Parts: sequence; C-alpha cells; structure tokens
Amino acid sequence: MAQDIPYKSRVRIEAEAICDDFVADGAARFETDILLPAEVLLDLYGEDIRARAYVTTDPERGEMMLRPDFTVPVVQYHMDGDGFPASYTYFGEVFRKQEDHPDRRSEYMQVGYEEFGGANAAAADAKVFGKFSDALAPLGLRAATGDIGILIAMVEGLDTTEDRRTALMRHIWRPARFTALVKRFAGLTPVPPSRAALLATDAALPEAEVMIGLRSDREIASRIAALRADAAEPPMSAEIVDLIAAVLSVSETCPNALEHLRDIAVDMPGLLPALDRFEARCDAMAKCGIDVDALPFEASYGRTSMEYYDGFVFGFYSEARPDLPPVATGGRYDALTRRLGQGREIPAVGGVIRPDLVVELGGLR
Repeated sequence: MAQDIPYKSRVRIEAEAICDDFVADGAARFETDILLPAEVLLDLYGEDIRARAYVTTDPERGEMMLRPDFTVPVVQYHMDGDGFPASYTYFGEVFRKQEDHPDRRSEYMQVGYEEFGGANAAAADAKVFGKFSDALAPLGLRAATGDIGILIAMVEGLDTTEDRRTALMRHIWRPARFTALVKRFAGLTPVPPSRAALLATDAALPEAEVMIGLRSDREIASRIAALRADAAEPPMSAEIVDLIAAVLSVSETCPNALEHLRDIAVDMPGLLPALDRFEARCDAMAKCGIDVDALPFEASYGRTSMEYYDGFVFGFYSEARPDLPPVATGGRYDALTRRLGQGREIPAVGGVIRPDLVVELGGLR
C-alpha cells in the first residue's frame, strides 16, 4: 500500500511517472550533475543567488553550487549542440535555502519539460501550458498566467532617460525595488541626507581615511557621476507613474486583461507588439481546447521568482492548500538562450512540477 512506501520513495515514483509521460510524448531524457560550477550562475543572477543557493569550494574546480534548478544546464547542453528543435525532460533533487520560509523544504524533487526551437512562439507557449494543465488535471489546481514581455515592453517604451530605463529593467523581478525606483525618479520620495550631501559637493570621491568594500575608486566615482547626472534630470511625469501603475495592476481573465491593456496602450504604444503576442497566444490556447475566457491573467505575475523568464509565465496552485508553494511553474526564456549561447538565440519555453507537492495533494494516479 502507498502508505507503506517511504515518503521520499513515493515522491520519486511520482516523479518518474510524470517524466515517463513526457518521454512518451516525445521528449528526450536529460541528466546533469548535482554540483554545478558557480561561475555561470553568478554571471546570470549576480551575488543575490548566494542568499538562495548552497555554495561550496572544490580544490580543483573552484566555487561550486548544489543544483538550484535544471534549466541552466539544459540550456547550456542544447546551445552547445546543433541547434535543431528538441524537447527534454528530467527529474531530480534541487537545493534552495529557505531563510524566509523555514517551514519549506530546502531539498526537493523537480520534474521538468523544456522545448527549444518552436518557430511559432504562441503555439509553443500554448502547447507547453496545455501539457502541464493536462498532467495536473486530476488535482483540480488553479492556474495563474502572466507575461514578463509586457512589463519589458512597458519599461522600454517609457519616455525617460536610457539610464532610468536600464535601472528599471534590472529590477523588473524585484517589485519593491522597482517601485522605489519609480518613486525616486518621479521625485515622490525625499532624497536621503547622505545622498543629498554627496550631490551637494563637487568632489569626485567622498573624503574617507579608510576605504571599505570591494568597489574600486573608479567604480565609486562612476556611480557618483551617474547619481549626479540623474539628479540633474527632471522628474518622471505623473502620467508615466500612473501608466506604470495601471499596467502592473491589471488582474482579470485573459480577454478582459487584453482589452484593458489595449486601452492603456493608447497612451503607451510601446506595449502593442507584446499585446499582439498575448492575443496570438490566447488564440493558440483556444485552439488547444483551453478555456481562455476563464483563464486568469495578472500583469505582475512571476516578478518575484521567475528571473530568467522574458515572456509568457504560468503557475498552478492548490486552492485547498494555500499554504503550499506553486505545484508547477514555467514560461518562456528566449533571452536566457542568448546569454548562454554566446549571442545565438533559440526560442525556448518550459516548466517544472514539484512531485512532493503532487504526493501531498493525493497523487496523479
């Protein structure tokens, strides 16, 4: 009986079964090391990832990380190959520190499916979402969708300086920091006394007997120059701030969200190409039998946990167990293939399932 099987064994059995289903649907099995070179992950995510990953040092290979996910090694593998369209599936343990959520597991199993090279992005997004929706259907989960591409288009189209757009783009995935920057650029928050004092002087560097930290004098001077240049710019208009807030607050069914965003695009035309892609994806989903009219869409969805996604994003949640993290998440990450492919880009979309949460919710079989 299932209750006689150790918990971790039940999770592995569930993971193998899900993975087998993806293989039966044409995906190739993928395996990767548990210990990964830290350099690539640090280049992608910066030092922030140290707060979430387990880092160790190997005497021969330098800094290494316990695998935080599978997507990066899958992308590296595919981009090192012939570039032909392909799909992969995998399962295994991943490791994440849980300082903010000590009740959550720091070691757990993931099952994933990744698809590369789909010429029709809308159709590929719909196909992958449909695969996850069908796989998890017995659990009766709530779906959530969003589109980071719309937020990227919003920032790229802002009538402001290039430096401000760059700063906002860097923090799309950090909502609190993003909001603080918008308020600062709009002059809605007071300048901290220490910064005001710095901006009031003409010195290239602040006077200090001892320099503490890792930044060089040149880096510090460059940062001060950037702060002074920004302080000399007029504040962003109230209209821009209102448009940003309007986009970020959209949370409706897909058709209503699209209509609302097209209304906003009258004053923010840079959104239109991203909205055309959104509409094409809705049409493709409808052709796959997905009830798009009832499918939720949140413009801000995925901003706190999906840093490498740059387009469609989705997740599946248990309404009966709101204490649980998402049972599955995924989305489009074309930009990640460009970064790991030395400039060569391949369309890519995929996602992961947590088989441990599937087991907690009663299993799929």
